Amino acid sequence: MAGGLLHIDLSALSRNWRTLRDNAGRAEAAAVVKADAYGTGIEQAVPALRQAGCRTFFVAHLSEAIRVRAVAPDATIYVLNGLFPGTSPVYAEHKLRPVLGSFEEIEEWAAFCRSQGQKREAAIHVDTGMNRLGLTVAQGLTLKDREEVKDFETALLMSHFVSAEESENPLNIWQIESFKAVRETLPGVRASLANSSGIFLKQKPHFDLVRPGYALYGGNPTPDRQNPMSAVVGLEARIVQLRWVESDDTVGYNARWLALGRRRIATLSVGYADGYPRSASARGKSGEELLAGTVLVAGRPCPFAGNVSMDLITIDVTDIPDSEIKRGDTVTMIGGSLSLDEVGRRAGTIGYEILTNLGRRYARSYRGKQG
Repeated sequence: MAGGLLHIDLSALSRNWRTLRDNAGRAEAAAVVKADAYGTGIEQAVPALRQAGCRTFFVAHLSEAIRVRAVAPDATIYVLNGLFPGTSPVYAEHKLRPVLGSFEEIEEWAAFCRSQGQKREAAIHVDTGMNRLGLTVAQGLTLKDREEVKDFETALLMSHFVSAEESENPLNIWQIESFKAVRETLPGVRASLANSSGIFLKQKPHFDLVRPGYALYGGNPTPDRQNPMSAVVGLEARIVQLRWVESDDTVGYNARWLALGRRRIATLSVGYADGYPRSASARGKSGEELLAGTVLVAGRPCPFAGNVSMDLITIDVTDIPDSEIKRGDTVTMIGGSLSLDEVGRRAGTIGYEILTNLGRRYARSYRGKQG
């Protein structure tokens, strides 16, 4: 029996995709399913999204794209992390589209297409401020004059927002205008800029296609407003043991948490080996307001006590009546008032990291497979 149970609501996933589609105007809504569909499972999430109406998917790696192709034989699939040398035949074999982010990648893809006598599709990535991948804007403005671009079909021109979740950040305007300038030199090429948060910007930079990721899985794309998304993921952990500790006892590795008065401690069968971050550890004294993890026991919040260890987490359940807690019970680690974003905040990180680190040791429960 697993120490934790991960609930994944595929109906909520489909509902979130439709919400994002409806907010994208006339643009097509794709789905970003990298990192095993943000921890929810490519083989389960992609069919649900297809049934909801999604036809275009983005992944980070070629291996992920091959998994998507296996469950979505007719989908359009883009690989975001570029074209590694010598991999063009694999893209062709599985009918995948690389996202080309340098002239070297463009030249290699063009040469492959010439050798095959076929103009295969690819996307071109222009960097408008992230400074990770992509052509510079200046390079993007020269694309129309480069002969090798004529050897393949540029199916999509794309860029990526730096701070779309900060709706008033002036960098958003700069990126939109820079992207428009490149797009205007490539008439007829479809364009994509908006991620989850970008869909909700007042400038509506939807262009032809939007690429939501985190919001599909329940994360809030509008941190300054109420979350318009439905929760997709819930996590429960089992109580292995209950014990009392005396005043001035410590709990956990390195004795970082001190009991002030007699406290009751529950030990949960989940730890950082299951993807729950060690940064959620509680280091201080019982009763203090700590920025640390918390769980819901019988619907009531109970704080972590001590360091998160590899396979176990300890929590302070002193205030929970005996009638409402026993060995073997489950507690809520994600769900209800503990949203992905709140769990991330308490761990000093972001909900993305919580979601994509969800471990394979959990028993997984899927429901709502209909789109």
